[in-house]
This record gives sequence, structure tokens and C-alpha cells, in this order.
Amino acid sequence: MIQLITGKKGTGKTKIIIDKINAAVKDTNGCLVCIEKGETLRRSISYKVRWCDAEQFNIDSFDAFYGFVAGMLAGNYDIKEIYVDGILKIAGADFEALGRMLEKLDKLTGDDSSVTFTVSADAAELPASVTKYMD
Repeated sequence: MIQLITGKKGTGKTKIIIDKINAAVKDTNGCLVCIEKGETLRRSISYKVRWCDAEQFNIDSFDAFYGFVAGMLAGNYDIKEIYVDGILKIAGADFEALGRMLEKLDKLTGDDSSVTFTVSADAAELPASVTKYMD
């Protein structure tokens, strides 16, 4: 399952994802993973969450990001939720490529895991391939 938190820079997306992560620690049976570029969230989320810096793993495209997540899920079946802050900072601002990657991830995760992304863009800027994952 894919979920998106969208909005322009400064609209509170990071605060929302931090709150979701910390709430999930209390409610989820299984592992939680947080992926970001840099260390903005690291000190704001529970130590129980597996934290990854996309730069450390040289993730610089949507294909690289998909491969990274697929590898994590293949090697660890107890990952229930993945949170990604700033997917456009990690993989680039190609909205069509984002839509293709979201579709592949949705098939990969199915009902077993969920992936929540923050996307720094207004919904009106995003193509249908992306907006179909918005609440």
C-alpha cells in the first residue's frame, strides 16, 4: 500500500510523517523503516525505527530507490511500514518517473507492507499516476 503526504515546502509534511512514525512504533507488530536524505528525522523518531540515509547508499534515482526497498523487503519479511521523507530530494523531480516507481512499489508491497512518502509538490502539479495514491 502506498500513501502520499503532499504540499509545498513549509506546509508541515515532515512534522506529519514524524508523528505517523512515532505513533506507528506503538501500534505496529513488525519493523518500521525510515528513509531520508540527510539526518533531519533521525533525532525526532523513536530509536526502535530502522533509519537509513539515502545518500549513504548512493540512491539517486527512482530505479535505485525501488531496488533498495525491494532488497530490504526481500531480506527482511517483518518490515511492515516504510516512511520516506522527501522522495523528490532523494530521486529527483521527474513526476512521471515517480508515478512509475509508485506503481511498481504498490505491486511489490501488496497488503503486506505500506510505504508512506512526503512529496514537496501541490497535488495540482502531479500527474494522475501519482495522485491516485493520495488519500
